[in-house]
Amino acid sequence: MSKLFYRGPSLATLHTDYAARHRIDTEAPVTSESSVIVDATPAQVWEVMADLRNWPAWAPGYEVLELGEMAPGAEFRWRLGGVRITSRFAVVAPGRELTWSGVVFGYKAVDQQVLEALPGGRTRVTMRESLAGPLVSLFFGVDKLRAGHDRYLAALTTELTRRSAAHH
Repeated sequence: MSKLFYRGPSLATLHTDYAARHRIDTEAPVTSESSVIVDATPAQVWEVMADLRNWPAWAPGYEVLELGEMAPGAEFRWRLGGVRITSRFAVVAPGRELTWSGVVFGYKAVDQQVLEALPGGRTRVTMRESLAGPLVSLFFGVDKLRAGHDRYLAALTTELTRRSAAHH
């Protein structure tokens, strides 16, 4: 019950002290971590994952509305399942990590995607996210967040497999 009214740090603090420092808000009432191992190098994964404008081609429900430079501090606006989200890049490390902070329905989020090179040209892709704000867990629970991440990772895996087959 104590987390029901948890507000978390300010969005500015969440961005600079959490997202930009490679971490989510582990105290948030809604957190999730999912990972998958793909048969692609970190560079190949990054090429797909960081091409936000082409997300709709392989990740159903994702749409980028406004995107300028992909650099720490730069804002972008996107839609997920029809819901408008404003986010700000915190970490843009090609082949390693893409992290942003943002606000959706007044709730503060940190979304982190980390790539880890594995033997044999494979990569572990890990998604972590925290959502904080009063009553957030009543409207958007951990199971829903994890299911969304799992769908995204499955779509990413399918797209990487498709691209690999197209190049062979």
